Amino acid sequence: MNRTSALILAERAVPRYTSYPTAPHFADTVNGEVVRHWMAALNPDASLSVYLHIPYCREMCAYCGCATKATKRDAPVEGYVTTLIQEIRQAGARTLAKSVRAIHWGGGTPSLVGPERFARIMAALGDAFDLSNVAEHAVELDPRVVTEEFIASMAAHGVNRASLGVQDLNDHVQLAMGRVQPFAMVADCVAHLRAHGIAAINFDLMYGLPQQRVADVEKSAKLSLSLKPSRIASFGYAHVPWMRPHQKMIDAASLPGAAERLAQAETAKRVFIAAGYWPIGLDHFALPDDPLAIAASKRTMRRNFQGYVTDDADALIGFGATSIGRLPGGYVQNYPDVGHWRRAVEKGELPVARGLAFSADDHARGAVIERLMCDFSIDFGALAFAYFGYESYFDDAINALDALAAQGVLTRKDRVVTMAPNGRSFVRLAAACFDAYLAQDKARHSMAV
Repeated sequence: MNRTSALILAERAVPRYTSYPTAPHFADTVNGEVVRHWMAALNPDASLSVYLHIPYCREMCAYCGCATKATKRDAPVEGYVTTLIQEIRQAGARTLAKSVRAIHWGGGTPSLVGPERFARIMAALGDAFDLSNVAEHAVELDPRVVTEEFIASMAAHGVNRASLGVQDLNDHVQLAMGRVQPFAMVADCVAHLRAHGIAAINFDLMYGLPQQRVADVEKSAKLSLSLKPSRIASFGYAHVPWMRPHQKMIDAASLPGAAERLAQAETAKRVFIAAGYWPIGLDHFALPDDPLAIAASKRTMRRNFQGYVTDDADALIGFGATSIGRLPGGYVQNYPDVGHWRRAVEKGELPVARGLAFSADDHARGAVIERLMCDFSIDFGALAFAYFGYESYFDDAINALDALAAQGVLTRKDRVVTMAPNGRSFVRLAAACFDAYLAQDKARHSMAV
């Protein structure tokens, strides 16, 4: 693939495919009554994954794309936790499926709940569900807002993985993106986590940030490696001010262009691989003994709203405002507005704003897209036969795939597609070839790289 083709492809806007169908296609036809039946229909032996969303931060970072709001007061957090516990108890009473394999806390800033509230939430989870089989318990952390007392509480309640939002470690970039976080602060947080036995540590880094250049990305990558995280995610910043109005604080003229973003992504990848990390999927890197690297090598890795995961639970239950779950029947999203979410829970209702009921086509195309995003290759004829009894079901994707093949992004032999080594950064474009919703998609998406 030549450089000109790569730059043109990098500027194309496509979904991130952390789900299929993607969230813009959720609708209010999936409501609390629909989801109540889906919950009741869960097999008692089904394994569960739990996601807990804490939608508060002490201040808004200009680059943030998460569903969160800023508060300096403690009262909103206390009220939120009270309702969250009520939602957990109500969900536990609605399903016979109890066995939880994975717990993930996101936000926002989960550590704002503090040690005592964290313990109360975990007690509620333990009362409503069976936590004896939890393999991974992960919490997303902002190193600026985490105390050693909270880390001790996490460790006492079985947290075994922490994900730190690092983003960038250059002063001028931190100022431009609205998040000042010195390297020493990150290093101290890592030291405290390891001192309390939480040894599995993820770093989230970003490229494409305002005022950021290739040298800045390389410096951040090398400083991060000095702390020896287990996994690193290197995400491209998505400038979506039409979705996240606070991003208007960032001057769009200060953002790197497609050529610079592509060079930044390639630089980060080169640094991590040289340090012995395995490239995992589109944008993750892991040490060879990390469970994600092992799952990738065995082709059992999965992809969901948390990115690349080892979680293979039968159902994902989301708690809290705006959280998303996945049940065998379809996707479920809670009300994004805390007030609306709270009122529904207090009425004893499922606080469901919208969702999507899976069709057979959704299941099949979702499987193709997930395996392509995880493994960089797919025999879509074999998968079509497994779902529908004939191999030609996905042949509507062939013309688009061949166009990418002509540009050196991938190869196609019959119905087997394999990403080229230098085309893996564009795997979202290959996935989009199988997306039956994309032509009717009115949502705006981020750049492919």
